[in-house]
Amino acid sequence: MRRTGKAPIRKYSLHGGPPHYDCVFAEKDPNLPGMQGLYVVQVVLFFSFEHWGKQWSCALVRWFETIGEEPCPLTGIWRVKPEVNEERKRCVPVINLDSIVCSAHLIGIYGDKFIPQNLKASDSLLAFKGYYVNKFSDHHAHEIAF
Repeated sequence: MRRTGKAPIRKYSLHGGPPHYDCVFAEKDPNLPGMQGLYVVQVVLFFSFEHWGKQWSCALVRWFETIGEEPCPLTGIWRVKPEVNEERKRCVPVINLDSIVCSAHLIGIYGDKFIPQNLKASDSLLAFKGYYVNKFSDHHAHEIAF
């Protein structure tokens, strides 16, 4: 399907609320163990296109990069932060859906300040400088986020 003109792209959401931009683990290097071989990304948009007769299913994502080369020494949990370029803008590439491994759950690194009471769940992945990668969210995350 081709877009023509300047019609807006519709953002679909559950029950008419704000869009959900969920996080996933994407494969970086299958030869490296655990988080060393994975990316954590936030999916912004799923789309597909045809090129030379082949269908490509893709996702527009926002990268997160690990904080340090190993998990947090206090918690044993990996930490990530939004990856930005030289101009301090978020890196937003396109990845193939085949590289997505499973869902990921991030928990903000809160620090010693109170979280604003008006913070919406839809804004939580923009509110913190860093996040814990919750390896206890489900069986799959526990198996791969070590």
